[in-house]
Amino acid sequence: MRDLVGHDHRPVSFLVYLWLAAAQARAGKPLQVSYQELAESVGVSKSAAQAAVGWLIRRKLLTATKANATAVPFYAAMTPWKEASRRAAARDR
Repeated sequence: MRDLVGHDHRPVSFLVYLWLAAAQARAGKPLQVSYQELAESVGVSKSAAQAAVGWLIRRKLLTATKANATAVPFYAAMTPWKEASRRAAARDR
């Protein structure tokens, strides 16, 4: 995760990821949220939230699914570091 702030120079992406991951953990399922709601919750502009979501999807830290082209997407925060450690643990058994 420190990649997002240090290497990629995208601190807003880090904030958006943290907010979405926490909201997903509370809800127990992927979260349906608009860019405007996300921006207001994190405290950034709508365009900054949109760019952050795009970057997180590109980095495979977030998935977005829509019912149709104009629907508000459902976001799921991914944790690839946990999945990698599970695979390694299963391999070592």
